[in-house]
Amino acid sequence: MPKSLDDLARELRDFVHERNWAQFHAPKNLAIALMVEAAEVAEHFQWSTLDESANPGPAKRQAIAMEIGDTLLYLVRLADVLRIDPIEAASAKMKLNAERYPVERAYGRSAKYDEL
Repeated sequence: MPKSLDDLARELRDFVHERNWAQFHAPKNLAIALMVEAAEVAEHFQWSTLDESANPGPAKRQAIAMEIGDTLLYLVRLADVLRIDPIEAASAKMKLNAERYPVERAYGRSAKYDEL
């Protein structure tokens, strides 16, 4: 079992290589696959109440977990193909978000940064 995103990327790279799938993994294709999988996560919550979405039953929870897994795999693969460190990218984005959404202006508000 991988212990880091780097481990997961290496494992996924090997998986893809063993199947000769790299030929299909253009960033465009991976980005589209990522969106499809994210939509499949969302599909499990379509028409559910807030309580139902927060408390899925065991079977639904497992199905959601599988879709989250698919989404993560495509995201990690896309980052790997583009040689982007997803941890560094997320950290940089968090820093930018902290600047855009200072606590004193954003606390308890859902407005976009340019509307605060």
